[in-house]
Amino acid sequence: MTYAHVVDVAAPVELYDTVHAEVVRASGGKVDGLLVHVGRATAAGFQVLEVWESREHFERYNADVVLPAAGRLVGAGNGPELRQDVTEFEVRGLVLSGGDVVA
Repeated sequence: MTYAHVVDVAAPVELYDTVHAEVVRASGGKVDGLLVHVGRATAAGFQVLEVWESREHFERYNADVVLPAAGRLVGAGNGPELRQDVTEFEVRGLVLSGGDVVA
């Protein structure tokens, strides 16, 4: 079952750019189970929208790749405390490149 969320972060969008580049480097550009990832600047910082094949795929990738990469860049206690608002949502329709209908 698909899992999706939107994360709003009150931090400069340059932080997203830096962490995203490190995550891509650390993963070799391969992400098992990720269907869609979009990052964008907002008035308050940045927002990330993701759709995954399952919550388990997200949790594994987040624990194995994203959190360690972010930790190397920001470091525990070395940067500002980031406020993140996470909103999970039910995917009502998703069409991928090639016409694959997922949800």
